[in-house]
Amino acid sequence: MEILPNISIIGLALHFDSVLVISDVHIGYEESLNRQGILVPRTQFGDIAKSIGDLFEKLGSGRVQTIVVNGDLKHEFGTVSEQEWRNVLKFIDLLASRCNSLVLIKGNHDAILEPIAKKRNVQVAEYYKAKLSPDSLKSILITHGNKLPGREALKKVDTIIIGHEHPAISIKEGPRIEKFKCFLKGKYKGLNLIVQPSFNTMIEGTDVMKDDSMGPFLPKDMGDFEVFAVEDKTYYFGKLGSFKTKYF
Repeated sequence: MEILPNISIIGLALHFDSVLVISDVHIGYEESLNRQGILVPRTQFGDIAKSIGDLFEKLGSGRVQTIVVNGDLKHEFGTVSEQEWRNVLKFIDLLASRCNSLVLIKGNHDAILEPIAKKRNVQVAEYYKAKLSPDSLKSILITHGNKLPGREALKKVDTIIIGHEHPAISIKEGPRIEKFKCFLKGKYKGLNLIVQPSFNTMIEGTDVMKDDSMGPFLPKDMGDFEVFAVEDKTYYFGKLGSFKTKYF
């Protein structure tokens, strides 16, 4: 499903031209839970690797030249756990085998990402700019979303893609409430804004129906933002304000 002209939702990723964007993988999340006494099986990396395989099965070969990981590749803030170090390297290798160029956008959980990326000579950046086609006059800015970009980053940009917020939406049916990861589409200072969900299936997400946003891009009133929920396929739910009135 297209969220904007020539920008498509593929599973929990975005695809345009020859660029694939995923966000908030949070490798090491299950180890963090284990240390807190929450015992979960360590299946995270296998699940993430399968999700990548599923993406490329849907896309077909030759359609991705660049993969952008839009922040929070790892989970721990100030340290690199053994599981993170090992699995981040494996994940970088997996992505690199699927593209010609791999870009890691630095997120707020990625304070110590550079030493790992350096092992594979992979670029770590504050943001990445790409075009829908070589003759496009405007660019797409991909940045994590925990802080606002500088003026230079916003030059000749008409669309911004962020992560960080982990958006999800609740659907209420009688006493039962189910939560689904979702993409949001709205505006930031007149520019198109797309918010991606977490690529990590273990992270349920932040309920946009009732929870506050975490970053500076989203307004308190998101009633005009459009919702694209992801389950077996992508479902368009219209504007958040209308959805709240109708379903919640």
